[in-house]
Amino acid sequence: MIELNYRDGRPIYEQVKDGFKKLILSGALREGEKLPSVRELSTLLAVNPNTIQRAYRELEAEGCVYTAPAKGTFAASPSALREEKTASLMRTLRETASALRALGVTEEELRRGLEEEA
Repeated sequence: MIELNYRDGRPIYEQVKDGFKKLILSGALREGEKLPSVRELSTLLAVNPNTIQRAYRELEAEGCVYTAPAKGTFAASPSALREEKTASLMRTLRETASALRALGVTEEELRRGLEEEA
C-alpha cells in the first residue's frame, strides 16, 4: 500500500498523502473504496496516529478523499485529483516561464522547450 522512506526529506504525513494520491490516480484505489482507519494505518506504518490524521485531513481538504461520519474515509474521484494536480502543475509552469523570461529566454525558446517534451 504506502511505503515510507525515512531518508526522504519530506515529512511523513506528506509521504502518506502523496502515496494515497498515487494510488487513486493509478486506479489501485478506486472511487468509493475505503481507506484504512487512522489507527490501522498508524499501526501498519508504525507512526503516530496524529501523523495519519493530518495526512487524511489534508487529503480531504484537497478533495482526494471524503469522510462519512462513523463509516470511515473513502477515495474520491480520480478526476478531481487530476484537476487539482493539473492546476498545481500549471501554476508551476507559469512560475517557471516567468523566471525564464526574467533570465532573457524568449517566447520562441520557451515554445521550443515545451514542444521538445511533447
